[in-house]
Amino acid sequence: MKRISEWLPTSVDKRVRVVAWIYLAAQILLVGTGGLVRLTGSGLGCPTWPRCTDASFVNTPEMGIHGVIEFGNRLLGVVLGLVAIAAFLAVVRLRRSRPDLFWLALIAGLGIPAQAVIGGVSVLVQLNPYVVGLHFVISVALVVLCTIFLHRVYTGNPHRMPAVPGWFRFLAYSTGALILVTILVGIVTTGSGPHAGDANAPRNGLDSELLQHVHSWPAYATLALTIALVIASVALALPPRGWAVLLLIIEAGQIGVGLLQANIGLPPALVGIHMVLSCVLAAAMTAVLLNLTVPSAIASPASGPLAESAAAR
Repeated sequence: MKRISEWLPTSVDKRVRVVAWIYLAAQILLVGTGGLVRLTGSGLGCPTWPRCTDASFVNTPEMGIHGVIEFGNRLLGVVLGLVAIAAFLAVVRLRRSRPDLFWLALIAGLGIPAQAVIGGVSVLVQLNPYVVGLHFVISVALVVLCTIFLHRVYTGNPHRMPAVPGWFRFLAYSTGALILVTILVGIVTTGSGPHAGDANAPRNGLDSELLQHVHSWPAYATLALTIALVIASVALALPPRGWAVLLLIIEAGQIGVGLLQANIGLPPALVGIHMVLSCVLAAAMTAVLLNLTVPSAIASPASGPLAESAAAR
């Protein structure tokens, strides 16, 4: 154990950065495979939880392709759990110098077993759309946490100061709030549509066509605010300008996919892309908000070059 402990990073090095990238990518990939489960009607491919059947933890040949897909998604969840453990171990020796990284890794890691339990409950309640929706909300929250973790890995000093005018900050947070509303309404819309995860799974009973229009309203408002963010950040050369441009590109793609899928009958492939882009969109919006501030010149009293200089004197 001592040898393992000595190998763990004592500073933010290449190992920590690689793990942070893998962590975020794996979170988004799991959303993609979760969408594959729903869109192929494999939501009850493993009809019970935590076992795949009453007698087996793995799928059996009799379960066919639906069992393979559902078990594959569960297996990826286990892999994500291992990545979460690796991320925690990568920063556990930094808990004094970088408590922000320690707590982010811990909270995100605890979210994974919670997510597994909610996924299990969704199977036990025959894919109730509200439980499935909660499952997706937690996925988005974990993507946001992993984005923050990755950003903090690269920015170093956790002590930060404002880098944009107050009105721009208000505009950015308003955009973020609209993205949240758009995602939540999208989840309710999906719960009323045809892709339930199983032929016998319940729907929420709401008017799917009406909800598609309601879903578009905050999306278009978000697009308008994002255009304003891009114009203002580029004109004033503000730190979030690159992320604002990326956000606008993702939103344009997401709206395009949404319009296309709504007009050609919600093909599973486009619905899956739309789901994954929702998480990518949340990550990009988080990056914009994180870049509203920049590291301050004042380091933590317990670490950093100022502390080292003081100690030398």
